[in-house]
Amino acid sequence: MTGSSVLVLGIETSCDETAASVVARDADGRGTIRSNVVLSQIDDHAAFGGVVPEIAARAHVEALDRVVQAAMDEAGVGFADLDAVAATAGPGLIGGVIVGLTTAKALALAAGKPLVAVNHLEGHALTARLTDGVAFPYLLLLVSGGHTQILLVRGIGEYERWGTTIDDALGEAFDKTAKLLGLPYPGGPAVERAASRGNPDRFALPRPMAGRPGCDFSFSGLKTALRVEAEAVAPLSDADVDDLCAAFQRTVTAVVRDRVGHALDRFRSEFPDITEPVLVVAGGVAANKALRAGLDAELSARGFRLIAPPHALCTDNGAMIAWAGAERLALDMVDDLSAPARPRWPLDQLAAPMIGSGQKGAKA
Repeated sequence: MTGSSVLVLGIETSCDETAASVVARDADGRGTIRSNVVLSQIDDHAAFGGVVPEIAARAHVEALDRVVQAAMDEAGVGFADLDAVAATAGPGLIGGVIVGLTTAKALALAAGKPLVAVNHLEGHALTARLTDGVAFPYLLLLVSGGHTQILLVRGIGEYERWGTTIDDALGEAFDKTAKLLGLPYPGGPAVERAASRGNPDRFALPRPMAGRPGCDFSFSGLKTALRVEAEAVAPLSDADVDDLCAAFQRTVTAVVRDRVGHALDRFRSEFPDITEPVLVVAGGVAANKALRAGLDAELSARGFRLIAPPHALCTDNGAMIAWAGAERLALDMVDDLSAPARPRWPLDQLAAPMIGSGQKGAKA
């Protein structure tokens, strides 16, 4: 379908959002979101302090049919109007991925439409092309509960991992910090709210990997240092919690700025002819205002432009999957009904896995 306009239904069920969206991509590569329905499961998992995979999968089974129908109704289209059905095929919680991918296969078969099995991370990687029409190549900082990576995005299906976490993902570090300090789930927004009230100078925390060559991240030691500081002043008052969160947030912002700075320098050296280079930040943690401000300052000083999609398109959603499906369909990159569901699926197939927990960032 190269050079044609396409209309794609996208389904996302990789974690704890049941989502569906209809997106149009015109022949010039411009995108329009016709519908975007997201059903959050936060209340189902809040009591457990994190996502319970079995509960998530069952919730997807119960909700997906009506979420898909709501997306189709909102877009004002029928299945015969679609050019393809796209779904997250990984990485993610395998039970949820199976629910969404199986549903997409059934819909594609029944409607006689092509199937596009989308890498969830590619959905995040390409969202800025939907919202801002970003041209290749560009840098991507992906920061979420399960991933912290810096990638070079050369084109559809062409990704190079320049940096990843060697232990915890940044979103995971936020969630564990919140749990340690008795803040509610989800942890990221709770830590950000507390940090806005706190004094970031009260506690001195280490900045793991800062100043080292390369673009890899580490957050496990920072989390441990935070626990030591918290235990030293226990029992914690509200002011203690606010100050610890403020110190944590300022520290991770500084670490991310340092790691990203190395990637910006490398991009400049490899693509000296690009006059307005771009860094895209995506994933749930990209909604953090302090992190965005720190990145904006770092990029402005180096002549880069920061692009951060709207909050609703940074967290998991069907529109990013539909758009990735539309981008692939436009290049005739479709899949058959044997496409597997994958709990792990690296964007960069050639990158070496990291040792330890960082494998989540390297493989998933």
